[in-house]
Amino acid sequence: MKGDAPPRAVQLEMYYYLRLTRALDERAQVLYKQGKVVGGLFSSLGQEAISIGSAFALEKGDYVGPMIRNSGTVLARGHTARDVMSNYLAKATSPTGGKDNSQHFGDIERTGVISCISMLGTLVPVMTGMALGARMKGEKRVAMTYVGDGASSTGDFYEGLNFAAVQRLPVVVIIENNGYAYSTPTSKQSLLRNLADKSKAFGIPGYAGDGNDVLEVHSITKRCVEDAREGKGPQLIEFKTLRMRGHATHDDASYYPPGLLDEWMKKDPIARFEKKLKPTKEEKAAVEERLKTTVDDAVDFAEKSPPPPGENALQGVFEDDSIIQFTPWWKRDA
Repeated sequence: MKGDAPPRAVQLEMYYYLRLTRALDERAQVLYKQGKVVGGLFSSLGQEAISIGSAFALEKGDYVGPMIRNSGTVLARGHTARDVMSNYLAKATSPTGGKDNSQHFGDIERTGVISCISMLGTLVPVMTGMALGARMKGEKRVAMTYVGDGASSTGDFYEGLNFAAVQRLPVVVIIENNGYAYSTPTSKQSLLRNLADKSKAFGIPGYAGDGNDVLEVHSITKRCVEDAREGKGPQLIEFKTLRMRGHATHDDASYYPPGLLDEWMKKDPIARFEKKLKPTKEEKAAVEERLKTTVDDAVDFAEKSPPPPGENALQGVFEDDSIIQFTPWWKRDA
């Protein structure tokens, strides 16, 4: 299921966001090694095409629920490099106010991004609810989210998609099949050759595509988004790929069989797209300059931003912040 490629100007923007996603990822890895990113750090290396191709298939008013490897989606939908980097460093200026150092943030009104949820698969019923709410308000919005191959085995995935199917809601669910649910190979959790065939259980369309080809990702997703918007119900897509790092920085992916990573590095989504796009020297120089300025600014902004004040720890936890009476332990009576 392929359609027309987007105009060259759009493809150049896609190329920029592919490069920006990776550039921020690489800088975050450096900051982690310097001890400036505390906790885990997840990488989208090798999976950027799924985020960018699918994000560019949405319209401005649509909703999207990213996972931790979809920082490209967050950027393409309007969040800034400063948002991403300041959140990695858990600074007060970050979208979460320093309460998180991963990609658990969003802005429903400005970007249509629903914050990532750590419990994988959970966003399927959440986005189904967003689609239902939009329809009840007479809005023609599409709600899209992502799951991994492992999350496609969870109860939330089945319950959310089943409800969306019965209600014929405009929901698009993308399975990012990178071959491993942490260290468990897909073959150990499903006998299906294509996870997109799980769509048959819900009576909805299912499609499989190359997750390292950004134009194919865009084409398939755009068609599914249009079908969902036109009232044809939810759509399930599987994009095959491989994460080119472990599950997170603490994981060396030693469970990958010999040669697997080398095989997939030859399918690098950015190199493949650049070969197709053939940017001119002027176009590439403009992208390089834009990248350097944006990434350097984001890192500088994040490093110079203050840490969150301790007294803000409970803000945003309760519906009414005024009920919080927080007294530091050192000020309490013995």
